[in-house]
Order: sequence, then structure tokens, then C-alpha cells
Amino acid sequence: MHNQQILHNARLVLADSVVSGSLVMDEGKITEIDSQNYSGPQGIDCEQDYLIPGLIEMHTDNLEKYFVPRPGIYWPSVSAALIAHDNQIFNAGITTVLDAVALGFTDETNFRSKILDASVNTIKYAQENKMVRADHYLHFRCELPSETVFESFASHANSPLLRLVSVMDHTPGQRQWSNLQKWRLYHSGKKWTDADAQAEIDKRARLQESHGDQNRRDILALCQELELPAASHDDTLPEHCVVARESGITISEFPTTLTAARKARELGMTIIMGAPNMVRGESHSGNISSHELAENDLLDGFSSDYMPISLLHSAFVLHQKFSVPLPKALSTITSNIAEMVHLDDRGRLEVGKKADIVRVRVEDGLPVVKAIWKNGAMMLNS
Repeated sequence: MHNQQILHNARLVLADSVVSGSLVMDEGKITEIDSQNYSGPQGIDCEQDYLIPGLIEMHTDNLEKYFVPRPGIYWPSVSAALIAHDNQIFNAGITTVLDAVALGFTDETNFRSKILDASVNTIKYAQENKMVRADHYLHFRCELPSETVFESFASHANSPLLRLVSVMDHTPGQRQWSNLQKWRLYHSGKKWTDADAQAEIDKRARLQESHGDQNRRDILALCQELELPAASHDDTLPEHCVVARESGITISEFPTTLTAARKARELGMTIIMGAPNMVRGESHSGNISSHELAENDLLDGFSSDYMPISLLHSAFVLHQKFSVPLPKALSTITSNIAEMVHLDDRGRLEVGKKADIVRVRVEDGLPVVKAIWKNGAMMLNS
């Protein structure tokens, strides 16, 4: 025994039960789980708080807020920006994160085009040099109507940190933006006239027609060659799910209608929804609420998307409001995500798994992170 730690008097959230007992960590792994309460002189008394696996985030663009904190302002130290992002992520209980990096742009002046290489390179450098506390991987969000998306994807597709690829199409008038008024509201800061907005809609429709289908085929073919899991995005019609599944896609990310979610489940796809949607009870773009999918048992996982603290909260809303057993509710932010992105060494409190563990106390109905262990080492204690 070299780095053994004992956590006792805890409620351990296991794969299918919650038991009172103790957990032992050594050399970065969980080495023992005991339903008997440890009474020795060593160890940490968890005071009947929950111990849960470290959360796994599969789709967040939170890093962008630090790289570009205001329109047109690019933070001079990308490493400092990444560390600030990591602090926010980690303090929310997220010990593994797939940072969502956008590839392909219908407007090449888009700020995301300017931070693409910096995002990929900085995450790689920080991970290799242990500058961050969470494990950072990559999720490439590929905008299909772009002229350059496949070139960008192919140039970065062999990154060892790449764990997920999503193919998306934000052309106005369909999928997420089926409601054009919501699309106009989202872009209200651009002060478009009606003529300006229509010109933008027409331009994006032309790009979709010219590039969308070919980019989809090329990107998904390379995903299959590299054995990368792929997700569809904002499925709205049942046929969106059919096309996705026939293309080898296994994940439906943020379906916008109940009919699409039902078709995704029928086809054996896993379904991801936004954690902010679950916490707020509604979609920011006017699409289906996560609550409706929960009522129909059509939820497999959550993503914090733009709000890291929502991830833990969403699972407890699922448990408290919809009477989903706590182990199943927490699987939506731990083991289910680990399975989707092929991170089989984490996501459960089991002997042999990574000792990424979060201590959670429920205060006034809200889950509060009290301590975090990463690879068996305490990294946060509040």
C-alpha cells in the first residue's frame, strides 16, 4: 500500500443500489468497497454524504467563454484561459470533459474559426504537461454546410484526444432553428434588417445544398475508419434519425421533438439532452423540454452544454422530480457517457475503476460538491 485512502460513513451510489459503507482507494484505483462501516483510526468520515463517480461531460463549449470573453476580445494567454475553464469544470464535479471544438463555419470571420487550432493544441499541451485537474478530451462539432469542414476535420482527426464527433447543420428553417423567429432572436445582437436576415438565410441554404451531403458522407466514413463514435445533432424528424443510424451514428444529441426521440430509441440510438434544459424545464431555442423526454423514459445522458454546474443538478432533478432511482439518474452523467465515448476505465464505483470520486451533500434539495478525488488524490475539499 502506497497511497491508500479510506472514505467511510458514506452513502455509496453503485451501479444499481445505494449502500452505506466505506470505499478504499490505492494507486489511483478503487481497491475495495465495503457495505460495513469502517471504524479504524484512519480515513475520512463522509458524514453520510453521497459518494458518486466523477462526472463525465461529453459536449461543452464552456472553453470558448475564456478564449473569447467578449466579442472581438481574444485572451492573450490561451493556457491561462484553459486553466480557468478547467477550474470551473472541475469544481462542478466534472473529472472528465470532452471539450466541444467547432469545425466548419458558414461565416469564416466567425470567432470559432480563429480559435480552432489554439483550442486543439492548448488542450493537448495542457493534458500532456499536467496543467489541468480534469482529464480533457476532444469532441469535434462538424458544421456540414461549411466549405472547409472536412479539410479541418481530416487535419485533426488522428488526435489521440479525440473521443467523439458530431455532425450538425444549423441552417435556418430546420432542426434547432425550425422556428425562424427564434433564430432571429438568437442573432438579434447583429442588428440585421429583414433583408439582411433573408440574405443570410438564402446564403446558408445554398451552402447546405452545395456541401452538406458530401461532407456528411466524408466525415462519417473517416469516423468509421478511425473507429470514432459519432453523434447526430438536433434531430427533428424521424427520417433524420433513420439517415443517421444508416450512416453508422449511434448517438442522438439534443433531439428537438418527441417523435425524433422515439425514433432514435426505436433504432437503438442513445439519447442526450442538455442539462440546462432539464434544470430550467425548457429549451432555450423553443424545442422539446427534457422533462417531456423524462416522462417518456427517453433519456440516456445529459450534457452541461453552456453551464457546467447544471450537469450534477440535472441528474438530481431527474431523481427528485421524476422518481428515477438515484443510481439510474446518476448514470446519465457518469457510466452511460463513459460507455458512449469508450472510456471504460471510469464512470462507476467499482473495484478496479479509476478513483475519480465526488462527495456530494444535498442541501435544501440542491446537490453540493463537498470534495473531489482525482486518481485517488484529494483535489478539492470544501
